[in-house]
Amino acid sequence: MRSILTAAVLLALTAAPAMSATYDFSAKPGANYDKAEFRLWLPDGAGPVRALVVLVPGSNGEGRDQVDDPFWQAFATRHHLALVGCHLTDKKHDQMFIEEYVDVSKGSGQAFLDALADLGRQASHPEIAGAPLMLWGMSAGGEFDYEFAVWKPERVVAFVVNKGNIYYTALAPLATRKIPALLFTGEKDLDFRIETVNGIFAVNRRGGALWALTQEPGIGHAVGRSKELGAMLFEDVMDARLPETPGGALRPLADRDGFIGDLTAKTFAPAGDGPAPNHTTAWLATARLAKAWQAVVTGQPF
Repeated sequence: MRSILTAAVLLALTAAPAMSATYDFSAKPGANYDKAEFRLWLPDGAGPVRALVVLVPGSNGEGRDQVDDPFWQAFATRHHLALVGCHLTDKKHDQMFIEEYVDVSKGSGQAFLDALADLGRQASHPEIAGAPLMLWGMSAGGEFDYEFAVWKPERVVAFVVNKGNIYYTALAPLATRKIPALLFTGEKDLDFRIETVNGIFAVNRRGGALWALTQEPGIGHAVGRSKELGAMLFEDVMDARLPETPGGALRPLADRDGFIGDLTAKTFAPAGDGPAPNHTTAWLATARLAKAWQAVVTGQPF
């Protein structure tokens, strides 16, 4: 009986709302992209949208259908959010494994912002044009997230870098380093992907980035548990980060209020006001997130 009840509770938490609405926008080809297509999903009877969860797939992938994921729909409904799914592709070039569209300042980022304005008009939710963003992506999607946070840090509540490949920015601006983030690697992924993400993390964490490196044991180039942990990051920081009044600035998080994760011992402790460790660590916003991070890096259930 208990297992039946537990299953029923999980189903209720992840079930999609009975009704919802979707809207689509396609941009003309631009300087650093061929296709830039986006889909907005709103829960039924949505009031003002607090923020957007942006879902970006891997290299040249079709991600608009990710707004149909019951997990993300339930998350958005609980927190009065909207979902945006993305489809971005490169023009043909000699090294297609290097996604030019993730260099968002060259045109694809503006196409995304233009899409939000148009989608907001279609949905009669003008607040969507300037809504704060929580960015979740896989592979090249995480590259897009990272470069967008570099380009427009004032718009980003939190972001996820997920087992990516090629990045255009090494040291991110200070404003970007103050955005809470999770950077994922897979133990069985290709070495150059692991080393690249590790390097970006190390240089920015040295500069005080409020980020956590999360290596998933036994995982290759796959989503793994990054969706669940990413959603937990968003949930744990949105109330503290979202503006007190609509249209206001995102609020900062204090380093000392978080938790420090030891990447070698896979333990964590409150940050406090003590001196910074002389080795690379992770930063996590809450005790709940720190416990979940520890579960992921040790291969244990939440």
